[in-house]
Amino acid sequence: MPGYNTSFDLNVEDLQLIEDALRARKKELSLERLAVLSDDGKAPEQVDLAEIDATLSATHVLLGRLHNQKVFYRPKTVQNTPYIGG
Repeated sequence: MPGYNTSFDLNVEDLQLIEDALRARKKELSLERLAVLSDDGKAPEQVDLAEIDATLSATHVLLGRLHNQKVFYRPKTVQNTPYIGG
């Protein structure tokens, strides 16, 4: 049985594209959820609200994991002096 690839060759632009796609999908799902919950007099189609919520949650968690792996710029400080951000 084949295993999973644990080494990926992605650059910053690739990750940005993935994040943008996830944000767009999250927006689509949020709008779909609002349409299902709206009281416009139409009967909702066979839409499973729990499935939409689960997908939204998973997308949100994945975006958070991508964000937490970023290394943000922090300038080097002179020795024995604290870094003061701003």
